Amino acid sequence: MEHREGRYDRQTMLPEIGAEGQERLRCARVLIVGAGGLGSPVSLYLAGAGVGHIGLVDDDCVGRSNLHRQVLYAEDEVGRPKALMAARRLRALNHEVEVEPYVCRLSADNVRGLVERYDIVVDACDNYATRYLLSDACVALGRPYVYGAIEGFCGQVAVFCRTAGSRTYRDLYPEEEAAARQALASKGVVGMTPAVVGGVQAHEVLKLVCGYGDVLDGRLWTIDLRTMQSYVVEI
Repeated sequence: MEHREGRYDRQTMLPEIGAEGQERLRCARVLIVGAGGLGSPVSLYLAGAGVGHIGLVDDDCVGRSNLHRQVLYAEDEVGRPKALMAARRLRALNHEVEVEPYVCRLSADNVRGLVERYDIVVDACDNYATRYLLSDACVALGRPYVYGAIEGFCGQVAVFCRTAGSRTYRDLYPEEEAAARQALASKGVVGMTPAVVGGVQAHEVLKLVCGYGDVLDGRLWTIDLRTMQSYVVEI
């Protein structure tokens, strides 16, 4: 008789995950803010891993210039809402995962209502104002916040707000400094940068849910793909 492997066999054979970890993933609720360059690999890998409920927040539509890095989307989806197209793709990847798209922009009016529905928040956005909103809401509601950012060939990941005493996004970038950085930031990027950084963000979520490894709690991981130099520093 032909042996048919189960969907999650290759990860549940790892002692760090196992059947118990897979059940935790099934029960987990993860909110991803941004369905673009970072949101694409984050959501694909979390859906593939069996995270049971994924929320996607994005008010933008698919653009042709997105396609080199936003691998959730196809050419015939240009002009259509990212959150809806992403949800369709993730459901096709794994019918066991419940995906909730939110075609809206995160704001002071809706951030708390969205964050409180989920266990973990993933920052896959591209602006500082949204990150401050997320960080403050996660502090208030006690939700871990998995931060990621990219530029060109470089990226960084950290985990904030994991406990009451954890570092927050404001500890990494004071508001005035962040505003200055935003004004100078380049929009150029190769598609592989969000692939690598988003993959690391997704793995931090697995570590948080399943309880293994050294989570980047209050620590900043950075990488430069031109040199492959990578390091972790305390925030």
